[in-house]
Amino acid sequence: MILSELLKAVKPIEVIGSTDKEINGIHFDSRKVGQGDLFVAQVGTAVDGHTFIDGCVAKGAAAVVLSDRKYLPEEAVSRQPSEVSYVLVENTDKALGLMAGKWFGEPSKQLTLVGVTGTNGKTTIATLLYKLVRAMGHKAGLLSTVVNYIEDEAVAATHTTPDAIELNGLLRRMVDAGCEYAFMEVSSHAIAQERIAGLDFDGALFTNLTRDHIDYHKTFDNYRDTKKRLFDGLKKTAFAVTNKDDKNGLVMTQNCKASVHTYSTHSLADYKAQILEEGFDGMMLNINGKEVFVPLVGRFNVSNLLCIYGTALNLGFDELEVLRVLSTLRPVNGRFETIRSPKGWTAIVDYAHTPDAVDNVIQTIREILGSCQPSAVSHQPKLITVIGCGGNRDKGKRPMMAQIAKKGSEQLILTSDNPRDEEPADILNDMKAGLTEEELRSTLVIEDRAAAIQTACTLAQSGDVILVAGKGHEDYQIIKGVKHHFDDHEVVRRFI
Repeated sequence: MILSELLKAVKPIEVIGSTDKEINGIHFDSRKVGQGDLFVAQVGTAVDGHTFIDGCVAKGAAAVVLSDRKYLPEEAVSRQPSEVSYVLVENTDKALGLMAGKWFGEPSKQLTLVGVTGTNGKTTIATLLYKLVRAMGHKAGLLSTVVNYIEDEAVAATHTTPDAIELNGLLRRMVDAGCEYAFMEVSSHAIAQERIAGLDFDGALFTNLTRDHIDYHKTFDNYRDTKKRLFDGLKKTAFAVTNKDDKNGLVMTQNCKASVHTYSTHSLADYKAQILEEGFDGMMLNINGKEVFVPLVGRFNVSNLLCIYGTALNLGFDELEVLRVLSTLRPVNGRFETIRSPKGWTAIVDYAHTPDAVDNVIQTIREILGSCQPSAVSHQPKLITVIGCGGNRDKGKRPMMAQIAKKGSEQLILTSDNPRDEEPADILNDMKAGLTEEELRSTLVIEDRAAAIQTACTLAQSGDVILVAGKGHEDYQIIKGVKHHFDDHEVVRRFI
């Protein structure tokens, strides 16, 4: 693509050099730059891409996009003839997103693109929408924390939302595969870093907002306002579906140009539901006056299903057909996944890694345990919770998560999660700070996660529930920067 064509997507402050040149590729990673490529110098959280400009020029870059004039070479400043063109922009992150869209032929405009944002529930909603639409005979793509899909083709996911180049490349492949719809998780990091710049969203969904990523956003208000930007940018012909039960639900849409629709489990809304019956195998729900059994569990999943239901109606699907397909959808990997033991106890593997998510999943388990028939087991069923916290992440939520888990469980086992570059013992000490001396005396601390899970399995009796929280779908542990294979499901099944 000719540079001048590519620059139509952005509004350069200044262009030094020729724009009549062929660009072979776009990169923000200096290691990938080759002859005739365009390098976009982003100011990252760890390193500044501007410091790699000279190296990229030496490797044959045809053009450089930058936001800091001080990195312009002397010949560019003095306007001397040069084989390299320099494009000065206000924000290189945003420029990368806009140019990536242009490079791949603006695929988001050729799809019905729906973005899901919020703290919890994004993966479940995006994944089940993808499955629902395909079950109705339409081709679709998925961009999620667990895995990306281009119709049937699975593509490994490394981030909740990919970088702008990978993202637009995946959307292009969806278009080429004949997909009509694309459903994607939109993380706060992706919005803040402009990875979604230029994407043409036809719908945006809000799940909920609780404490998360404060290590990155610094304050809760910053975190909330970043999420809100997805809705602020919607076009008039788009739709927004928001959770009225969350105090930030209507905040998200207060400046939204799109049509706004609400869902709720306990107040007036466009889409409403109540639980009629509930067990570990599923729930009987009343959704907008119609009864349906779904193989998912928990009040948080009622909200998720309402969001899916409302979105499907906004996409023009028949209500009864939507309800029929909802009754067939299974839980997403690592989201309240149930594993039954021959000895009568149940293990639940869940991704809950925020205080609110931990509280939700524990409350759900307690409600189901409370409805158990006394004659079904010889003792009062108990909840055994195995939980840890990730390293190099918000330390403030560690004592909160331990406190919530302790309050809701008969037995708490604190263990390691993904310690990353931190010492596991330091993370555990942060968690223990949320417990009283008396609570600590009845809490087990087992750093080795496999041993912690096995201990829980050993302690469990018929009718008991083991909650293994924090990692869900993840099949690894990151220790001192090294990724080791580790899967909570495997450990439980191996013990059984």
